[in-house]
Amino acid sequence: MAEMSLLRTAMEQYVCSANEAITMKLVRTPADIDDDDKNFCPEFTHQIFGQNENIFGYKDLKIHLYYSAAQLNYYLSKSCSEKVDPARYDGVQADDVTRMIIEKLGIHPMDNLESFVTSLGKESNFTPSGMMLHSYKTHKDGVDQQFEIYKVDMSVAGFREYHEKLQTFLWWFIDAVSYIDVDDDRWQFYLLFEKFTVDGAARYSIVGYSTVYKYYAYPNKIRPRVSQMLVLPPYQRQGHGAQLLETIYIDYRQDLDVLDITVEDPSDDFIRLRDFVDCKACMHLSSFSPECLHQGFSDQMVQEAQEKLKINKKQTRRIYEILRLRVTDESNSEQFKQYRLDIKKRLNMPYQKEKSDLEKMRKVLKPEELAATMAGHSLQERHQNLEKMFQEQMEDYRKIVERLAML
Repeated sequence: MAEMSLLRTAMEQYVCSANEAITMKLVRTPADIDDDDKNFCPEFTHQIFGQNENIFGYKDLKIHLYYSAAQLNYYLSKSCSEKVDPARYDGVQADDVTRMIIEKLGIHPMDNLESFVTSLGKESNFTPSGMMLHSYKTHKDGVDQQFEIYKVDMSVAGFREYHEKLQTFLWWFIDAVSYIDVDDDRWQFYLLFEKFTVDGAARYSIVGYSTVYKYYAYPNKIRPRVSQMLVLPPYQRQGHGAQLLETIYIDYRQDLDVLDITVEDPSDDFIRLRDFVDCKACMHLSSFSPECLHQGFSDQMVQEAQEKLKINKKQTRRIYEILRLRVTDESNSEQFKQYRLDIKKRLNMPYQKEKSDLEKMRKVLKPEELAATMAGHSLQERHQNLEKMFQEQMEDYRKIVERLAML
């Protein structure tokens, strides 16, 4: 037992964090390879290396996964100062890191840096697939940057192969990811690129992308659902997600067959992005004027948001609450009280149904069974829960209001 404990302790020195060991990079030119400012790390590695996100068998492990910025050719390398010796540690082998990455991502990377550098010479041949829907410019660090958003599907020659490379980013940045069935023609893709020039010629770098599935909506409509959306780390917190989502919205709003636009299992970050984009659009609708907002949630809001912006009723209610907070003077005690009561009334609806269910149980349950069922359902506890939910809602809503104030 003591020997096993010593062996386990000795092997711990060969455990490292996958998140820290892996370095990724979008490479435009050979000079980028040695530019550490271009590096970024994965957000998730448990989908490849397990829940602990650890790699065993190495000291000072460094894994480099580079993508050429336009064509997305891969380079994968691994180095370490020491690798575990099975002869010294009861036959225990180091994780086959390279194999694990290749098999999970389904890629065929280069392992020769010179070959990867040579491939960069072909980046100038790349042009985005599909139809350009939107272009815009930003000004960052004294430099103007241009971006373009394209809509494409699998019928476009060469896009299937490009998508196979593009989707590998999902394993590192979207939790619980799975590859979609690209043979289903109801999938549509929206790709965002930075456009820049090298020696006077146009070049591109992938920024992010989104997938949308066109579901059927009874009786004769479609309901597009945003399934995946990713903006790569070098471009995050710069407004590109909003540009991409707005472009998707505008594209589908022009389609008379679209009933409304939904989202599949959104992350917290995406919920905030969607709230911001929807608020920005609804602000200009007549039913969301400050006067209407102070009068409460209305059928007119639901109808106008659905007809003009393809926003469903549930999301419209959320947008109403955010925009009403935006025009509510929190220093005005009566005005904020009315707002708070309006939100808590909505939050209390599940409790009202629960109360009705409990009243029915009183007629059929024995006293001891009823007491056990009603544990945790006191009026005081319900009020405490409502207040907690309200404060959490306010924290989320205020972040959107603050961002809207910057427009």
